[in-house]
This record gives sequence, structure tokens and C-alpha cells, in this order.
Amino acid sequence: MREVTLTAVAVLIVAVLLFPLYWMLNIAFQPGQSLAALSLVPTHVGFGGFTTALREQGGSIVTSLVVALGAASLCLAVSAPAAYALARFRLPGTRWVLFAALVAQMVPDIVVANAVYNAYVDLRLVNTVPGLVLADAALGIPFVTVLLRAFMAGLPGEVLEASMVDGANRARTFLTMVLPMSRNALITGGVFAFLFAWSDFLFALTLNTTDDVTPVTLGIYDYLGVDVTDWSAVMATAVLASLPAAVLLVFAQRHIVSGINGGSTK
Repeated sequence: MREVTLTAVAVLIVAVLLFPLYWMLNIAFQPGQSLAALSLVPTHVGFGGFTTALREQGGSIVTSLVVALGAASLCLAVSAPAAYALARFRLPGTRWVLFAALVAQMVPDIVVANAVYNAYVDLRLVNTVPGLVLADAALGIPFVTVLLRAFMAGLPGEVLEASMVDGANRARTFLTMVLPMSRNALITGGVFAFLFAWSDFLFALTLNTTDDVTPVTLGIYDYLGVDVTDWSAVMATAVLASLPAAVLLVFAQRHIVSGINGGSTK
């Protein structure tokens, strides 16, 4: 009876947590219905909301994909060698660098966005995709650097020393030995960097003053910023915006668990 009770409680908790997701799907599949007329279970399923969402927000989804992939790539390109240097080299001030990386994660995003806006104006990066990529990458670099450093600090030093004895320099050892051995941590850091950029709203809102560059977060915001008449299209956009992150997490789940466990234990 105790196991049955615990299982029932767990199922109830999961149902409560997943109900907003179900309600989002429910509204998305009932186009042309007002909120008062929506039923708990869709009786007449339609895809009109998704058609409208793709027509009006398809470009925003593509923009978010480009920005998120670019930010994740740039974040890994900077964080991986930085983490390797902090983990394997005896550099003065290493602890202070790690402390600064941790403090950087505590600064509110809106403070950073307002601080870099003037610099973006001078550099002509406002309303550009490279500007958003750079800002979102900077958001994830401190976290990914700390994560990768914790993993690389636990790599067997004998293997790296053997590589250098065979004639490889530090750069070649990093590329041919450290990166392959840190695959799980790299995938974990890349996923988190992608999610940071994919869900970004403050940078997208602050660093864009026109509609030239509109990520999907701003697209949904524009939907809600006017008198909403078609909630099906709004929720269909939310569903489409959730798919890339969900698919990425499903395929990378095993690597994420290994990367986090490896970094925490090493």
C-alpha cells in the first residue's frame, strides 16, 4: 500500500506539472475557438493554428536556430581552451578567474544588456544576428568554462604526458586527446549554451530596435502585445518553439548525465 500511495502521489505531481503543456497543445489544436469555448479534450482537431504560426513566425524560428547554434559554437570555441588552460596549467590567479566566472553568472541579464547596448551602437551590432550571437555566447561562456574545467581537471595526466612524449605539442594534445576524452562534457556545455540562447528574451528585446532580427521569443511577445484573437496560433508557435529544445535534450540526455556526473565527481 505504501508503494501504491507513493506512486499515486508521484503521478499526481507529474500530471500537475505537465498540465500546462497539455493545455498548450489542446489550444493549439483547436483553431478558431475562443478561450471560453475551449473544451478540456479537443473534439474537432485542426492544424490551422500551426499553419498560421509557420506562416507568420517561421522566419523567427529560423532566426532563433541560427542565433542559438552560432552562440553554442562560439561558446564552446572560447570555453574549451580556457577550461583546458585553467585545469592543466599552473597559472597564477586561476582561483580568481574561476571566482569571477561564478560571479558573472550572478549578474542579472538586464544589467548586462543595458551595459552593452551603448557599445553595440558604436560597433553597429544593434539589430544584427552576429550581435545576438555574441551576446548570447557571452551569457553561456562563464558557466560552460566552469563545467568543462571541472571535467578536464580529472582527465588522466599520464595519457596527456604520453602524448607529449610522443612528440605532440600542447595544442595537438588538446585537439587530439583532450577534446575527444571530454566529449560528454562538451555536448553538455553545448546543450546548455544552446538553451541559454534559444530561450533568451532580454538580449533580443534590448539589442533589437526594429523587426529586422526577430527571434521566436520576440515573435511570441509580439503576439501577446496586441489584442489576441487567435490563441491557437499563439500556442502553436509556443509548441514549435519547444520542439528544437525538446528534441535536443532527448538525443543528448545520456551525454548530459555523463558530463554533469563526470564534472561533479572529478
